Amino acid sequence: MSVQTSDIDEVSARDFAPRLLAWYDRAARVLPWRIAPGSGAVPDPYRIWLAEVMLQQTTVAAVAAYFARFTERWPTVADLAAAEDADVMAAWAGLGYYARARNLLACARAVVAEHDGRFPDSEAALRALPGIGDYTAASVAAIAFGRPAVVIDANIERVIARHRLIETPLPLAKREIRAALAPLVPPDRPGDFAQALMDLGATICTPRGPACAICPLLADCRARGRPDIERLPLKPPKKAKPHRHGLAHWIERDAQVWLVRRPDKGMLGGMRALPGGEWTDARPSESGIAEVDHGFTHFDLTLKLVRREPPPETRDAAAEGIWWPISDLDAAGLPTLYRKLIDKMLERDG
Repeated sequence: MSVQTSDIDEVSARDFAPRLLAWYDRAARVLPWRIAPGSGAVPDPYRIWLAEVMLQQTTVAAVAAYFARFTERWPTVADLAAAEDADVMAAWAGLGYYARARNLLACARAVVAEHDGRFPDSEAALRALPGIGDYTAASVAAIAFGRPAVVIDANIERVIARHRLIETPLPLAKREIRAALAPLVPPDRPGDFAQALMDLGATICTPRGPACAICPLLADCRARGRPDIERLPLKPPKKAKPHRHGLAHWIERDAQVWLVRRPDKGMLGGMRALPGGEWTDARPSESGIAEVDHGFTHFDLTLKLVRREPPPETRDAAAEGIWWPISDLDAAGLPTLYRKLIDKMLERDG
């Protein structure tokens, strides 16, 4: 008697989590915010939430040093909630996507003010906090509190899209991926299950050159052996990003440079920066002393540095300014865009 596909899928579903978790127990990545499988330690929701926010749109390698500095300086959510905005924004500088840092502060303060300094333990209550979306709510609920939440990040999308051979393009495929994953979540180890899928996607089921031969899910992976496995999950064609231009002003006096704070709302909100005008589609005709290209999510930017004479017109600046020693600019917490521009200028000047 032949075995029906539905019967194979049912057996696969029952065996999926045990195979994955057995692999994870042997091969779990060691990460500073993670509780090792089998250690018996109690997860700290603050550390898990902080790591998940930092990891959005950022690599593990880039986050590790920032996470260490944040947790040393602000070891609890109450410590972070009491921090000065400028200190947190400066500590975040270089991680990008600066709205995350503003939301980080807002969320920490809401946890202290509305939840007595304790993170709520349900997806719904977590989602109600500032800056926490579906993914972060599910991740914290599963990893910190053992709730059977369906956690889906880019690594997990890739694993499930390949394993179930989901060929619907993203973002429409997200519904199918969720439907395929939900019945597989084990009620006893949902956090480890989510982290195991993340690790599998990061180390074995990688975007390019997946190591299928050592994958614990190989036996019933529908994409195994396909020469086009790397195309999954299918993504829509990338749209061309607009290109904008802007000027930044180098205003120097007594070995100090004039810095302003950008408006809280908008690009690089709340960050210290060089003063300058709006970023527009028009290329400025003025010659500069340095120039950099920088990519944001929705547009690319060419920023040109020009000299201006002191004193600055502080009344027209976007925010209150400060004279900052040029020799100590590393401590200013400048966004990567401005740091790159200044480094280029200083390197040119020797």
